[in-house]
Amino acid sequence: MFIRGYLRASTDDQNADRARDQLTAFANERGMAIASWYVENASGTTVDRPELRRLLKDTQPGDILLIEAIDRLSRLPGDEWQMLRNEIESKGLRIVALDLPTSHAAMQPTLGDDFTARMLDAINRMMLDMMAAIARKDYEQRRQRQAQGILKAQQEGRYKGRTKDTDKRRRIAELLAAGFSVRKTAEHAQVSTYTVHNVKKHGI
Repeated sequence: MFIRGYLRASTDDQNADRARDQLTAFANERGMAIASWYVENASGTTVDRPELRRLLKDTQPGDILLIEAIDRLSRLPGDEWQMLRNEIESKGLRIVALDLPTSHAAMQPTLGDDFTARMLDAINRMMLDMMAAIARKDYEQRRQRQAQGILKAQQEGRYKGRTKDTDKRRRIAELLAAGFSVRKTAEHAQVSTYTVHNVKKHGI
């Protein structure tokens, strides 16, 4: 059983690595170890995430995708979540989330007889869909509140919008121009791979 830990935060000023100790402890309590880590700062509203894509490329049937919570994996619209879940299932990858107890059985050496295993899979699938839908609704509600706050600030003349860190983006551009890979650039500039891809695509 190969366990792949996936950690995600939405923005550069959030610590995507903060749940590493929790996932490590969870695996250790079951006499297991996390063999590979995938860490990134990227929105959960898209499947086009470099580390998630790398995880899916690396995975083999029977592997475990270990996450802190379902919203770390997805804040996708319903149809896009179904596509991602189908891709995960087609690769024989099993999702285990700390906030979803029904998924923890996948970390057991055996799920019992075939009927029990199929029942657990069906229950887990239903719960995954429900929690993914909740994660998406939470995202949409937060976006709506944010938009309302921005509109109010604009009406009161207080809204200035987000500003880019030009110096940091210039440093990223220099590293890329020097031939550094996206990952090495992110390490040297101390930013996420998402930001590096953003500079690579949109410039400074």
